[in-house]
Amino acid sequence: MISGDPTLLDPKSRAFGRLELQRAQVERLDVFVWPQIHSLGTILKAVHGQHYDVVTAQDPFWRGHLAWHLARRMHARLNLQVHTDLAAQPWWRLVWAYVQLRRADSVRVVSERLKKEMASHIRAPIFVVPIYIDLAPFLGLAHTHNPRFEKTILWIGRFEAEKDPENALAVLKQVRAAGVDAGLILLGAGSEDARLRSEARRLTLPVEFPGWQNPLPYLQMADVVLSTSRFESYGASIIEALAAGVPVVAPNVGIAKEAGAIVVPRSNLAAAVLEVLRSGRRGKLLLSMPSAQEWAKRWRETLI
Repeated sequence: MISGDPTLLDPKSRAFGRLELQRAQVERLDVFVWPQIHSLGTILKAVHGQHYDVVTAQDPFWRGHLAWHLARRMHARLNLQVHTDLAAQPWWRLVWAYVQLRRADSVRVVSERLKKEMASHIRAPIFVVPIYIDLAPFLGLAHTHNPRFEKTILWIGRFEAEKDPENALAVLKQVRAAGVDAGLILLGAGSEDARLRSEARRLTLPVEFPGWQNPLPYLQMADVVLSTSRFESYGASIIEALAAGVPVVAPNVGIAKEAGAIVVPRSNLAAAVLEVLRSGRRGKLLLSMPSAQEWAKRWRETLI
C-alpha cells in the first residue's frame, strides 16, 4: 500500500485501527507512507525481490503513478483508491488522475457520487466502500443545552482555505442579524487560526476556538453542524453528526447529499442554518454503514 497518511503508523489513530482490520483480511500487508516517512529509495529497496499480488495506492496522482510502476515491475494487480472530489481538481491534475485510473485493474471510491462521475471514463470495475467509522459512540447521543449560547452552530475541520472556515463567520453574522441568538464553535485548527480569531473579534461575534477535541460533547450541544468546504474527499464529521441526530447544512460536497445533510448552494447556507435553528429539526443518517467486519471484507473484495 502506497499511502500519504502518516497516522496509519500511529497506533493511537483511527487510521491505524482501520489498517489492522485490513491486515486481518490478507496474508501480508506492507504500508509505505510516501514521501512523508518513506523515501522512494527506501520503498524500492524494501520491495526488491518481493512478490506482491496487489499494489494499491491511496490516490490516483503521484502515488498512483508509483503504484503503477511497482505493479508493472512485479506483475501484480493495480488497485487505485479515490478519496477526493476529482471534479474540484485543476484540469491538469484531473487528466493526470484519469491516466492512472485507466491503468488500474480495480478502483475503490468512497461514495456513489464518485462512482457515477468516473464510470464513463474508465474500464476497470469500480467498488464503493465508505471510510469505516465506528458509529457506536454517536448513536443515541442526548442533546444538551449549551449554557453559553441560546443556539449553537458547530463547525468541524481544518482551518485551511479549502475548508473555508471564514464563511462560517459570515453565516453566523447573517443568522444573528436575523434575530437568532446563536454562537459558533470552530472545532479544529490550522494555518488560518490567527486570522479567524482576529476576524471574529473584529466582527464582535460569539465564537469559541477549543482546538482539536473529541467532538462528542460538542455534538451534544450543537443545534446544527455547518460545513463550508469548497470540496470534500468524504466528510466523516458529516456522518458522525447525522448519526448523533444533529442536522447538517452543507454545500454539495463529499458524502453530504447521500448521507442526509441539508444540501444547498453556498450562497444559501445562512438561510438553511436559520431555518434549522428556528424549526428545531433533528438530523438523520440515511446511509447504512457497514460493521467493521463487513467493511474489511468489502475492502478485500476490491483488490481481486
